[in-house]
Amino acid sequence: MNALVQGMPGKCSVILAGIFAGLVANPALAGEINTGYFGDVAIKGYDPVAYFTVSKAVKGSEKYSHRWLGATWRFSSPEHQNSFQATPAKFAPQYGGYCSDGVAYGQATANIDPEAWRIIDGKLYLNFDPGSAQELEEVEGQLEKAEANWPEIQKKIAAK
Repeated sequence: MNALVQGMPGKCSVILAGIFAGLVANPALAGEINTGYFGDVAIKGYDPVAYFTVSKAVKGSEKYSHRWLGATWRFSSPEHQNSFQATPAKFAPQYGGYCSDGVAYGQATANIDPEAWRIIDGKLYLNFDPGSAQELEEVEGQLEKAEANWPEIQKKIAAK
């Protein structure tokens, strides 16, 4: 299976590259944090702290929110909000919340599914779909490729 996956282009880049190729750059994508194609809410409103504390994707509430790096972050409890406010970098997803597997392929065009996530070495990685999350974790060198590609992708995002 790994040989098959390694030979396939990244799901994040292939599936969405054609769909979004003709779109004009959206201001929501211009910030450091992926807020999707509309609005300013990070992780589609999911609680970033919950991935670490309850090991699942949990929808946050507008009642518990915090502005950080130009995005609104939502939380499921005041405790989670306080934890994030104290150390946001500890809980924020890697690569600005863009599809981590897509970043491995040099792309930041795919939006994420908050249910497609992994915590690897104490860091949160969000992905386009469960297959992308699995690929990021299981394909040797995939995370290293993402890490190597991220500085160049950041420059492209900032230029929009």
